[in-house]
Amino acid sequence: MAFLQGVFVLVLIISFDLTNAWGSLRYNQSPRAMRAKSDPASRGPAFSPRALWSPMGMASALQSPFGVQEKQLLQGPVKPLDWRFPLVPEVQREVAVDFQMRQPVTPSSVAVQCSEDRVLVEVQQDLFSNGQLIQPSGLSLGGCSVVGQDPESRVLIFEYELQSCNSVLMMTEDELVYTFSLTYTPEALAGTPITRADGAIVGVQCHYPRLQNVSSDVLMPTWVPYASTEVGDEVLLFSLKLMLDDWSYERPSNYYFLGNVFNLEASVKVYNHVPLRVFVDSCVATQAPDVNSLPRYSFIENHGCFVDAKATSSSSRFMPQTQPEKVQFQLEAFMFQEGQSPSIYITCLLKATFASVPSDAGRKSCSFANGWFAADGNHQVCGCCDSTCGPDSGIAALSDTQWEGKASVGPLMVQGRKTSPGFQ
Repeated sequence: MAFLQGVFVLVLIISFDLTNAWGSLRYNQSPRAMRAKSDPASRGPAFSPRALWSPMGMASALQSPFGVQEKQLLQGPVKPLDWRFPLVPEVQREVAVDFQMRQPVTPSSVAVQCSEDRVLVEVQQDLFSNGQLIQPSGLSLGGCSVVGQDPESRVLIFEYELQSCNSVLMMTEDELVYTFSLTYTPEALAGTPITRADGAIVGVQCHYPRLQNVSSDVLMPTWVPYASTEVGDEVLLFSLKLMLDDWSYERPSNYYFLGNVFNLEASVKVYNHVPLRVFVDSCVATQAPDVNSLPRYSFIENHGCFVDAKATSSSSRFMPQTQPEKVQFQLEAFMFQEGQSPSIYITCLLKATFASVPSDAGRKSCSFANGWFAADGNHQVCGCCDSTCGPDSGIAALSDTQWEGKASVGPLMVQGRKTSPGFQ
C-alpha cells in the first residue's frame, strides 16, 4: 500500500512539470523550433496534451528534442541617445560696476540789476546750461512778458517798474524788499509731445536799505529735482540695455537728469547660428509699458531713420557700428509735457539678417546732422529718410531671410531741476 502511494505522488510531480513544459512550448518557442515544427521532414513523433497524462506519454515527451527550448533575450541599444531638444542658454549676468550718478551743476543764467524805481532782469536762453534754448513765450516775470532779446548773446530781457509784474513789497527794520517770480513753463518741441527742459521758478529780489543808497545783489538759484521716472525665433535673443558712457558695462541705475543722454545698446544673441547683423527698425517712448498707450513719441521710424535730431535739433544719433550683432545709439533725455505718470518706457522693434548681407533701405541705421548718415558708412541707403523707405528691389532677393523681435527698457526716471526762490 505504501509502495502504491509513492508511485502516485511521483506521477503527480512528473505531470506538473510536463504541464509547465507544455506552456513553454506554446509561448517560448524560438523561430528555429517553429521552422522545425512546420517542416515535415524534420518533424518528430506526434503527441497530444492528452498523452502527457499517461506514464508512457510522459516518458516520450521528456525524450523528445522539442522538450528543451532556447531562451531568447531582447538586447538594448548599443549607444545611449545623446540628442536633446535645443534650449536657450542662460545669459550670464553682467558684473557689478562702480557707478555714481553725476549731479547737475547749478547754472548761472540769470542776472538782476535794480535801480531806484525799476528792475532789469537778463536771462540766458540756455537757462539750464544743457544746450537747449528756451522759447521767449514760455518765460515771464510775474506775468510780464519779455521786452527785448539779444540774438548774438542769446539773452532775453525784462525791464519793468518795481511796483509792476505782481511784485510783493516787504519791509524790515533796515530794508525795503521787492520780490518777483521769474517763471519758465516749458513748451512741447514742435510736432512732438515731449520737452527737454524742466519748468522753473526763480525768486528775484531787489533790496533797498532804508537809510542808504539803492543796492542790489544776486543769489545763485537752487535746483530742486523731482522724479520723472521706467525675444526672437530659432533660439535668437533680442535685447535692449542702458549702458555706461564708455559703453563698457550695463548701467546699474535708470535715473537721469535733463541734459543727460540715454546710451542704448540693441543686440541679438546668436546660439548655434551663422553670424547675424542687427538693425533698429523703429522705437517709441511711452509712459506705460503698453506700446500703444498715449502719449507716445516715435523717435526712430521709417526702417531705421533716427528722426529725433531732425525734429528737436538734438544730438541724438547712432554710434558707428563696429560689431554686426550690436547697434549703439544715444537719445537725449526728455520728459512728456503732459501725462498722468512720470515713467518713460522705450520699446524697439529689432531685425536681424545674415551678416554677409549689406544694409539696404529696409534695414539701416541712419542719423541726422545737417543731412542723413549711415552708421556703417553706406550713406546712400539713407536717401529715403525724408520720404518713405522700403526694401531696395536690387538687394531684397539677397536678404529675404530675416528675424525680428521686440525689446524694451524701462521705466526710466528723468529728474528735472526745479528752482526755488533764491535771487536777492
